[in-house]
Amino acid sequence: MIRLIGYFFGIGTVLFLVVAAGLAWYIGNVSQDLPDYEVLNSYEPPVTTRMHAASGELMAEYARERRLFLPIQAIPDRVKAAFLSAEDKNFYHHPGVDPVGLARAVLHNIQTGGRQGASTITQQVAKNFLLTNDQTYERKVKEAILSFRIEQAYTKDRILELYLNEIFFGQNAYGIAGAALTYFNKSVNELSIAETAYLAALPKAPSNYHPFRHPDRAVERRNWVIDRMVENGYVNAADGADAKNQPLGVTPRKTGSYLFASEYFAEEVRRELIGRYGNDALYEGGLSVRTTLDPRLQAMARKALQKGLMSYDERRGFRGPVQRIDVSGDWGALLGEVEPLRDVPEWELAVVLSATEDRVEVGLRPEPEVSGAVGSERITGTILAEDMKWAYRLNLDGEKPRNVKTANEVLSPGDVVYVEPREVEGVKHLRLRQPPKIQGALVAMDPHTGRVLAMVGGFSFAQSEFNRATQADRQPGSAFKPFVYAAALDNGYTPASVILDAPVEIVSGGEIWRPKNYGGGSAGPSTLRLGIERSRNLMTVRLARDMGMNLVAEYAERFGIYDEMSPLLAMSLGSGETTVMRMVSAYSVLANGGKQIKPSLIDRIQDRYGKTIFKHEERSCDACVASAWLAQEEPEVVDTREQVLDPMTAYQITSMMEGVVTRGTAASKVNLDRPTAGKTGTTNEEKDAWFMGYTADLVAGVFIGFDNPTPMGRGSTGGALAAPVFNEFMQAALEGTRPADFRVPDGMKLIAINRKTGMQAFEGEGDVIMEAFKPGTGPSDVYSVIGLEDYATGEAITTISPQANQAVTTGSGGLY
Repeated sequence: MIRLIGYFFGIGTVLFLVVAAGLAWYIGNVSQDLPDYEVLNSYEPPVTTRMHAASGELMAEYARERRLFLPIQAIPDRVKAAFLSAEDKNFYHHPGVDPVGLARAVLHNIQTGGRQGASTITQQVAKNFLLTNDQTYERKVKEAILSFRIEQAYTKDRILELYLNEIFFGQNAYGIAGAALTYFNKSVNELSIAETAYLAALPKAPSNYHPFRHPDRAVERRNWVIDRMVENGYVNAADGADAKNQPLGVTPRKTGSYLFASEYFAEEVRRELIGRYGNDALYEGGLSVRTTLDPRLQAMARKALQKGLMSYDERRGFRGPVQRIDVSGDWGALLGEVEPLRDVPEWELAVVLSATEDRVEVGLRPEPEVSGAVGSERITGTILAEDMKWAYRLNLDGEKPRNVKTANEVLSPGDVVYVEPREVEGVKHLRLRQPPKIQGALVAMDPHTGRVLAMVGGFSFAQSEFNRATQADRQPGSAFKPFVYAAALDNGYTPASVILDAPVEIVSGGEIWRPKNYGGGSAGPSTLRLGIERSRNLMTVRLARDMGMNLVAEYAERFGIYDEMSPLLAMSLGSGETTVMRMVSAYSVLANGGKQIKPSLIDRIQDRYGKTIFKHEERSCDACVASAWLAQEEPEVVDTREQVLDPMTAYQITSMMEGVVTRGTAASKVNLDRPTAGKTGTTNEEKDAWFMGYTADLVAGVFIGFDNPTPMGRGSTGGALAAPVFNEFMQAALEGTRPADFRVPDGMKLIAINRKTGMQAFEGEGDVIMEAFKPGTGPSDVYSVIGLEDYATGEAITTISPQANQAVTTGSGGLY
């Protein structure tokens, strides 16, 4: 018997050694091509890029995987406890694989025929980071081997940190911080027991526990996690019972833009980031972007521009409903399918239920989640005749505009329209609205730094994402003239120089170009100041010809209005194409005393580790970082920006444009409580309307026009359309701030001159103005008129440049 036992023992030993050798060979073979687990040292997961306003408010987020990385020290113990209870309660005690958990899972699967997993958190890290999701024994063996190695190389906290930042929670949310924001719009520190438990329940199968599609399963799984937390001693029984009685409370966080009215600005910054760093850096790099946007000014800019566009649009009448639906049945469900302008929350979609001569009954669009409501649950309202009078002029496509007299001639049952709820003397009214076809842009900038404080690129980003502030190349018209005059003032002319305002003909190649003043007529010999104030085209053409268009082109490029400007006479009237952003930047140079600036929408960019990789501020201040006061000189910020215009010239042109506001083409349109300079601009057939203006510390530019350049109608000038928008914005933006005068450079002389002759005025003489002159200059002692010689002979001006023929064929631009 002893020999028999020994015999079997020997056989068993041999078999054991053979199996062990085979297992060792198999493990060695599998281990040969295992991934390098040391890559976990350099773990850099895709992280959400976040964009903030200058005030710190969140504007937008961009990510392929919505994740915010949190170090383990920043993750609350309650959150750790929930995941340990749900996934691996022995995490801090096993070596990477949990033998007890594995045995329990095997026994459960034998008894039930199920497939209960037994992967530890370490095994899940190995699978998620280094392996595939293949359901094979070989993958499980590799997972176990890697888990042992990972446990030897990293601390438990590091492994848990990797796990909590990598796992997928559904809804494109990755990592616990991203999940907390996505599902509850909270930081992890704000999560309740119930909320934490629900998030811990998701990694097993996010789609199975969807909060809206499978709410019962979600609550059941969440409560199971709460029970495990109580069982493991992380939560007391009373708190656990209370948490289980709470609803899921999921409040999904919206995506896209988070800050009101910031869509155009955010999209422009997004494009700049892609151009600077590429798509991967934007959507995976975890950049922190601090923009220059002032939310208060942005909201004001949006309001002013929208008011101006709607005012023009409503004067031209009602173009018909958004669409039509059947109101004989469940109109709420049908109306709920019509997508509103999400970035115009003041308006609501409504459907006409009935219409009489003096009122229209409408039903308001229900939110999608309540669109199944019926009968009395529908919200209705009334549009009175006085709240839709503007629509009594019908301007329907394919029909001749006509006027009607009653409300039911404008709207009929089934028409889907926009309404704006408002309250008048305690009574709620609905006003009929329509999205305007006319478009525009407004940009506001700090002239001393180039920081763009507000930018609106159209009526509604939801209506059209095309940004008219940066993407639309339009003719600036007379808004370009100040740069023609600035070039003149910088090269020997004075504000009192006299130029002939009279008809002129430009002949080239047998063709004749006859520029005209807006409204016709001419004023005869006039000073440069009057030429700017009254926006005289004929004077501008003569001035540009007298000093040469090559000089004008040089200055236009120096100011950044054009990259390359053709030296054609028509260009002096603003017939070239540029953007609102470029024009505002150029006017900022005039406002800041002639210093070149770089317009910027971004103050600072930091990478995922907080390192600054871009900063707009280029001025240096070495002494600003002194560690202590040692009686040294005060720190001085060194401004190295290029001086592109004489500061005295900048002040002269500013002073002349103050006259535009007080006496010229913008008189009565711009009324601020402080010195204001500006210039109107209108192109041929009133296709483009501009107003560019500034105070001592704020520049703003407004453009209005159809996307497909179309005449806007007689009288649709920069003064009539754009200047009121500028005025409304600036009044709101400057409210509560202290008025400031424009800075007068040292050495400037103020001399009284006759407004008509440009010569020095005598004491008691009428029609006098104080004019600014540079040292060594002054009003002329002899009355002379530039351009008088050509006019006196009665001969047309013959152009010399072979390019000038283009000036004839493309001659358009500034009128008013």
